[in-house]
Amino acid sequence: MPGTSLIEVSRNSHVYRCGTRDDHVYVVERGQVKTQMVAASGKRCLLSVHVMGDMFGEIALLGQGRLESAIALTRTVLLRIPAVRAAAVLAAEGSGDLLARHLGNRLRHQQQVVAEMVTLPSELRLAYRLLDLAERFGLRGPAGTRVDIAFTQEDLSEMVGTTRTRIGQFLKRFRELELVEFTPRSHLTVHEERLSSWVSRHTH
Repeated sequence: MPGTSLIEVSRNSHVYRCGTRDDHVYVVERGQVKTQMVAASGKRCLLSVHVMGDMFGEIALLGQGRLESAIALTRTVLLRIPAVRAAAVLAAEGSGDLLARHLGNRLRHQQQVVAEMVTLPSELRLAYRLLDLAERFGLRGPAGTRVDIAFTQEDLSEMVGTTRTRIGQFLKRFRELELVEFTPRSHLTVHEERLSSWVSRHTH
């Protein structure tokens, strides 16, 4: 596709920043990218994590400025596509419905996260986010579901909307209950059935 290029982004570097105009959409070829927003209070909210094959930055198709920032979690290779070219290809191939479903699924997921943030205590919000990460990114095995994304406690606090200290306390409790485990490199193993049962007991 004319104008398309591969770019490499180093760990913790921005792909784009909130408030900037960037007329491209991106597809992850290798690595991981998180998108986050910053509230007027200065608090950060982690919106999503994108892995190989995921597209992000779709608001560029509407010709609008960025509402969120995108940051590489690891050294990452991205396919950068001019939004006008991507829109033309989608129209020519009749893929508009596919894009609409993709955006609809993302919107539903974010609405679910918002509902949890408003209605649930922070420990339950963390449990739901861990189950969501296991479902979306996990590799299931006899020892549990391993999530091969190195989330920090700061990342988890941004997902849940609480402090790193409280996240540490919740994770300690979850480990003691054998609901989750962490490897030395901060990779997460979730025991989904046990954690789901714990959530069920604490929401009824």
